[in-house]
This record gives sequence, structure tokens and C-alpha cells, in this order.
Amino acid sequence: MANDWQKIKVTDPKQWAAGVPAVVSAYKNVSAKVGPIKGTKLLSQLNQIEGFDCPGCAWPDPLEKRSTFEFCENGAKAVADEATLKRITARFFKKHSIEFLKGQSDKWLNNQGRLAEPVVLKPGQTHYEAISWKAAFTLISETLSSLKNPNQAAFYTSGRTSNEAAFLYQLFVRQFGTNNLPDCSNMCHESSGVALGETIGVGKGTVTLADLENADAIFIFGQNPGSNHPRMLGSLQQAKRKGAKIVSINPLDETGLKRFKNPQEVDGVIGTGTELRDLHLQVKVNGDMALLKGLCRVLIERDSPQTPTLDHDFIQTYCHGFDDFKNEILSTDWHQIEVSSGLTQEQIQQAADIACASKKTICCWAMGMTQHKNAVANIQLITNFLMLRGDLGKPGAGVCPVRGHSNVQGDRTMGIWEKPSQSLLDSLAKTFDFTPPQEHGVDAVECMQAMDDGDIRFLFALGGNFFRAMPDHDLSERALAKCDLTVQVSTKLNRSHLYTGKAALILPALGRTEIDYQKSGIQTVTVENSMGVIQTSHGKIPPASSLLKSEVAIVTELASKVLPESKIDWLGFCYDYARIRDKIALTIPGFDDFNHKIDTFGEFVLPNPVRDSRTFNTDTGKANFVVQEKSELAVPEGCLVLMTIRSHDQFNTTVYTDNDRYRGVYGGREVVFLNSEDINRLDLVAGEKVNISSVDAKSGKSLRTVKQYQVIAYNIPSGCAAAYYPETNNLIELGQVADKSNTPAYKSVIVRIEKTDKKTA
Repeated sequence: MANDWQKIKVTDPKQWAAGVPAVVSAYKNVSAKVGPIKGTKLLSQLNQIEGFDCPGCAWPDPLEKRSTFEFCENGAKAVADEATLKRITARFFKKHSIEFLKGQSDKWLNNQGRLAEPVVLKPGQTHYEAISWKAAFTLISETLSSLKNPNQAAFYTSGRTSNEAAFLYQLFVRQFGTNNLPDCSNMCHESSGVALGETIGVGKGTVTLADLENADAIFIFGQNPGSNHPRMLGSLQQAKRKGAKIVSINPLDETGLKRFKNPQEVDGVIGTGTELRDLHLQVKVNGDMALLKGLCRVLIERDSPQTPTLDHDFIQTYCHGFDDFKNEILSTDWHQIEVSSGLTQEQIQQAADIACASKKTICCWAMGMTQHKNAVANIQLITNFLMLRGDLGKPGAGVCPVRGHSNVQGDRTMGIWEKPSQSLLDSLAKTFDFTPPQEHGVDAVECMQAMDDGDIRFLFALGGNFFRAMPDHDLSERALAKCDLTVQVSTKLNRSHLYTGKAALILPALGRTEIDYQKSGIQTVTVENSMGVIQTSHGKIPPASSLLKSEVAIVTELASKVLPESKIDWLGFCYDYARIRDKIALTIPGFDDFNHKIDTFGEFVLPNPVRDSRTFNTDTGKANFVVQEKSELAVPEGCLVLMTIRSHDQFNTTVYTDNDRYRGVYGGREVVFLNSEDINRLDLVAGEKVNISSVDAKSGKSLRTVKQYQVIAYNIPSGCAAAYYPETNNLIELGQVADKSNTPAYKSVIVRIEKTDKKTA
């Protein structure tokens, strides 16, 4: 029963995704922020060959026939958000102090509009004020020149950055003298890259869109495509219609994998739509390793000469370490598998039935797998599961990590990485005639720790919301405040502009939707989607302000100022982006004839050794089976395991509204989803307010607390909880990270939930 002080409305979760409500939501957002005529025209150019790439997720576009409406509800929200008619100028900052802005919600900050001119926060001041571009570049240059060594600076990158800007950015940073290039990959799919690199020799997925639509079976781990990658639902619908079986593995039974109403079809408007999943495995939070070991055990135990379930030819020819892997899997106790996964042996057998009946299987996953302490092991087990049946390097089969930001994969391809390969450094040296730094730099977590230790004094962020995306906000605030200068290249206001160094700059950049005018004319940029396709993007509307600069212009002008003796013609790159692509073609494998390919075809597919020829560039020269150590999350008595989640009305840290339509939550984000049995066991009532404290597993001591969260009874396994990211990020210690990848463990936080004193509520 709801309490009289309850503000957040809760309804039953939706049973299908998209349909008419998605269309209404898309056009409502665009019409309100951009205008109906301009907005409709923009949407018609979204994800088209001669249009612009969606600034949202990295789901691929069809290579051959594209729909007239090649966008989803969330893509429309992202476009409306970027093309908004609202503007933030220096007058806004004169009116609003930093302290006032800190008191506003993420949604309020984002809704104030596009940043329209560069501003500076001077040491000791309470308000940002206007600054010229020339003075801003001088301040950055002087700060960098004052450092004792280049490693006292760090250069962050978000997944919004184009290939052209990212390539020049890493080149500038390395010529400056450091590999301190943390990026958003460190916080999302770094675990995928590490795991796949060790097992198959390439840190990317191995499938195409055509593979996904022609698979016999698709296993979807820890992913909510209905909210985070809605266009994926169309591909799943195509696969389903061709006979594919779909298995969803998630602690939450997400709406998008239940039933899909395609708004471009009559059945999606007035009919019942398409039922997608054939089997849902409601695994416990952090129970995926146990489930995967159970699946592998079933496949191995069922194998016989009469009815083989393993692809022995593939294993013998292309794999290494099978015998040790087999022995370890067969020694895993079924009781422990059931306890750790939260699933019965019968349920796991049902999933194995689907795998055994399939001749071509794909495994997809997102951050529900990559943000655990044992995240790398999770993904290696997924890969090994596929290897057992030879489901790598053949049509309709393979690994499919689904990236969450439009060019996060392309940035890494362009060299945005704190641990560059020797081949990349050698190639940069050959192309540009300088000696790049050889010492590895810091990732995102290491960067924040180094700032707190005083070892890094300068942070430059090319996009993103670094502060808000990080865990441990108390430490992050303290660490950033120790920097001499923090610089944010941004399109919209966010919380990273408020938690700064002693001085701070906000440099406003062009968005993906805007025309990029340079001296040689209108420029084209490129991005790489989740399936390794290089796509072009052409802005279509005038810039929000005459004071905006493209990311390429910002990087090149900064480089020419900071590195006056450089042999590189930085400003020449800004004159014509084709010059950048010529250098990329000389430096990065797979980009030969770069300009010709995009001029002729508009897009092209990068080579992938696993997909193209079953070549595995690992230390053994083969695909590696990996024996995983036992990994149990110790949960003290009375505690739960919490995972952070995103609502349907947000993209990464950007919050559009306080609603989560598919989960039935309206008017607020300070909620915690709990199993009804746990609510009763903890003597709570659905609708009441509680405090959530993270807990040290060894001592049971509370670490940090978020307050006034409303309890929602939800279909989630007992012993588990869920709450929204980034509001609950502060519960997570900076050092609570995945083994090997150092990704923050946002998905497995041990918490204690306690009543809030109603008198203070």
C-alpha cells in the first residue's frame, strides 16, 4: 500500500516493446525540442547513406536495403536532444552559480540546451564566464607546459568522437609524450576486449547483421535491447521469422525480449506483434559463470560417437586447451551450479537443448556481463561455449558484443587506448616520423586514482560525462579538485562541468546532426559500428552557434598551439578531413583506400580474421579454452547483490525524463527493485523509503549510503536488487573492479537495505 509521502508512480511492467507508443514518444520528443517540420526532416536523414549517423548506440545499419525510417525511439530522442533550440551562453552561467547547478538533477542540467560559447571557471570563482577560443587554447598550453612531465596529464575520450577526431587526438597526445588515454571503453566493454583478445585474438565481435538474422539460435546475455539498442529488435524479429530460437539470460525479464511490435508493420500497429524469446533464464545477479559452466557441462556430457554434440574437427584443428577445460567443467558440482546461478539443472538442460539443435549459434551480450569482478571470465566462458560446437568463423554464428555508444569501437580502432600495441606505435612512428611513448598509460579508474594521489594534474575530456560515469563520486570529486585545470569538450551541460579542477574550461563542439564547414567545404566524418562497419556521417543542420568548433578543429588548433615545433601540419588536417583519412589509411590496418571506399560506397566492412578465415591471432595461434578459477561472491547475512541499470528514458548518463515506461516507473529514479520475498524478509513494504548502503564483504561494514529510495516489488531473483545508474554509482568503491580489465563492477554491488526514518523522509 502506498504511503502518503510517496511521489513515484508504479504500474505493472509492459509486456511488449515499441509499437505505437514508441512512435508517439519519438515524434513528441522531436516536435517539442526541434519543431515538427525540422524534426521530421532530420529523422528522415538519420542513419541513411547520405545522412548522419545516430549519436546514440552503435547498432549497425543494413548494408543493402535500408528502411525510410531507419531509427528507433531512443535514436529520435538523441537527435532531438542534440538539435534542441535551447541555448546556454555565458549569460546562463552568470545567472547560475556552480553550487546552484550542483543542486539540480541530471535531467534538468541536460534540458537547459546546447552549449553555445566557450566558458572558463577561474580559480576561486563561483561562476563560469565567457572566454575566447584563443585565450582558452593559451590557458591549456600554459598549463601543459607547466607540468613536470607529460604523464601528469590525461586525455579522456567518449564514444561520440568520430574516427577522424579520435585518430588526430591520440596522435596529438602521443606526440605530446604520454599514453594516458582513458576512455569510455574502460567502463563498459573493456572486459569484452580483454576476454576476446585472450581467447580468439581479436577484441571485437565476429558476426555481421546478416549472420544475426540467419542464425539458428541466439543467446542474449545481460542485455536489454528494448531500451538500449531498440533497432536490434528488428533483427531479432527477422531471425525469429526464419526459425531462430532465442534465449534471454538476465536477472530481469526485460520487456524488449518478450514481444516486439514493429511500428513499420501493420501487425505492429494493430496486431499482437512478434513473440521473441523461446526461453528466459532468470539467472541471479553474478550467476552467469555458474550457468555457463552448466551449459558447457551438458554439451560435453551429451557427446558420444553416435550422437556428437561437440564439433571435434573444429576443436582439434582450431582450438587449444580443450582437455584441461573439459576436466575442469566436468568436475564442477551440479548443486553448486544451481545455487550460484539460481537456476535448476532442468532449466539449463532446456537451454542446452536449443544449443544442440542449432547448427549456427550467436551469443550477444552487453554490460550485464562486462561489469562484474569476474566479467572477463564470463565472456571467455561464452566464447568457449560457442567453440564447443564450432560456432566461430562460419555464417550465422559467432560472438556479438553490443556496444553502447555510436563510435566507442571506432575510437579504439583509431588508437584510443592506454595500452597501445607495439604495432600501432611502430606504425605511428613510420607515418609521422616521431618516437611515440612506449610506457603504458592509465585507464579511467587508474586516472581517477592518480589524480587523487596528485600524480595527474590536468584532465582533458573529448566528450562524455567522466565524473558522473565513474564510481565512488566522493573520491572522484576530491580527485578532480586536485587538478590544476580540467577541460570538457561538450555539446550539452552535464555534472562533469560542476566537479572540476582549480580552474575549468567548457569548450562547445559541433554535434553529429550539424553541418561541419571548413575551408575546403562541408566535411564528412566516419564511425565504426558494433559489427566493424565503417559508416559515413554528414551533418544536416546549421551549427547551434557560430562559436562552435568541430572536434577535429579543437584538436588541431590545440595541437598547433601546444606543439609549435611539430613537423605535422595540424591545421592542414582541419582544412580537409580527407587528409586525415589518407594518414589513417597509412597507419591503421584495414583502411587502405579509405577515401575511395567511402566516396564510392558510403561504407565498408573492416577485415576480421576470425570471421573471414578462422585465423586466431593469439599466443598459441589457436582459439583458447580457458580454465576459470572458482569465483563466488561472498554475501554477508542479510545483504543483497545490487546491479545498476538504465531506464528506458536515458542514454548512458543522459537522462531524458524520470520515467521508465517498460518497467512501469513514472516520476522518479530514486527506486530500488526487490523480490517480494526479500521485501517481507527485511520487514519492508512496497512503496516505503529505504537507505541503501554498500557493504564490505569481509567485515560486513557499511561503506557508503544513498538515501530515500522507494521500494518497488519486482520480478527479480531473491537475494538480488537493482537501482538506476548513475545515481547509485557512489555506492561502488573505485577499486571494486573486474579482474584483468579494471572495469568498475557496477553490476555486482553488495548492499544492505534499511528503513528510513519516516519523520525525516
